[in-house]
Amino acid sequence: MHRNVGCFKEKRYLCLTAKENTLLRHTDNPSIYHQMKQEFKYYAFISYSSKDTSWGKELQRKLENYRMPATLCQERGWDRKPIKPVFFAPTDIQPGGLNAELQERLRASRNLIVICSPHSARSEWVGREIEFFHQLGRTDHIHFFIVDGKPHSGDPDTECFNPVVDKLGLPEILGANIHEQVFRWPWLNKERAYVQLISKLLGVEFDTIWQRHRRLLIQKAIGWGVGLIAVLAIVAGVWLNSQPVDVEVRLNEATEHNDQLPPLKDAVVTMTMDNESKTDTIADLQLPASFPNIPHRFLDKEVQVSVVCDNCLRLDTTLMLTRQMVLPIRRDAKVYGDIRFRLWNPNTERFVPNTSIQVDGQSVATDAEGNVRLTIPLSRQKPFYIVTAPLPLASDTLFMPCGESDVISLR
Repeated sequence: MHRNVGCFKEKRYLCLTAKENTLLRHTDNPSIYHQMKQEFKYYAFISYSSKDTSWGKELQRKLENYRMPATLCQERGWDRKPIKPVFFAPTDIQPGGLNAELQERLRASRNLIVICSPHSARSEWVGREIEFFHQLGRTDHIHFFIVDGKPHSGDPDTECFNPVVDKLGLPEILGANIHEQVFRWPWLNKERAYVQLISKLLGVEFDTIWQRHRRLLIQKAIGWGVGLIAVLAIVAGVWLNSQPVDVEVRLNEATEHNDQLPPLKDAVVTMTMDNESKTDTIADLQLPASFPNIPHRFLDKEVQVSVVCDNCLRLDTTLMLTRQMVLPIRRDAKVYGDIRFRLWNPNTERFVPNTSIQVDGQSVATDAEGNVRLTIPLSRQKPFYIVTAPLPLASDTLFMPCGESDVISLR
């Protein structure tokens, strides 16, 4: 990988580990004091192969945005995000070589982080950066972050350490390995490797920050899980609300049932929604009217429903739409209960006035114009009635419904 130096923002600060802070307070050696008091522009310099650029970006983001526990920051005098800035070539320089300015960046970095993989193991420029940082006398501040391959495998296809590590006789360091199988879940092993690197950079015990980090990860995972469930519920709700539904409408005879009358049938049910009407016919009250593919948005909304059925009162109502509805249907008591006819004498060609007759055993008399008017209760209604009179009748059966234009003749 070739890199040239570009513009960068100057920022100097002192960054010491806890061990060095203790040593600094107790040393009387001016040279050691000066060396340890040295200020750096960068907390770390990331060395990587161009084929591992995505890892470099992620690592820079993780380190610069990692928030340390507040109590630990108060004890050590750190900012909540103490590992920043981290020098990473794609955000700070253009492709080029290891020139004087890039060497200056290495001098200005307290730590060197090497992203280890078979790519970086074969990278000449990664080797040069490790070697130069070693020459600065900061070997103890070289850290390895293994993203691929195996340490000391001896196979060029899998070896993750650059040969310069052995050439310089650097200390045997395994580094933080994202593939170390400590946990069942790869993402958790990856997070553990990040925390390993952070603890080494800051000079603190691994468990000091790992337990808190793992607890936050679990809380975040739970939050994501709850959020995912909520999103799925919303998606499912939207999906359900977009699906059409089938609606059934049944009719229930709300008036007194009379077995002598013909059963109710051929009821026409009409449902109106947004000025659109759907109609179905019920041949038998035991069967429902079916309205398929009703838009889901109409459920629990008001709709207009009408029912027209022979021998019944018309029903027009507004009600809340549900998947299954039962509507009351009432017989028209006048159809079989209002008796209206005239008694006719064909011999005189006149209507017979003021004559007592019986209709189904009930006594009634014709008026001055020969009219018969009688109301039968619903419970006693029939589709026809037997008529008797003191005079001989041509027919004694009165079929319903009837009206004043109907006559029963004498013989």
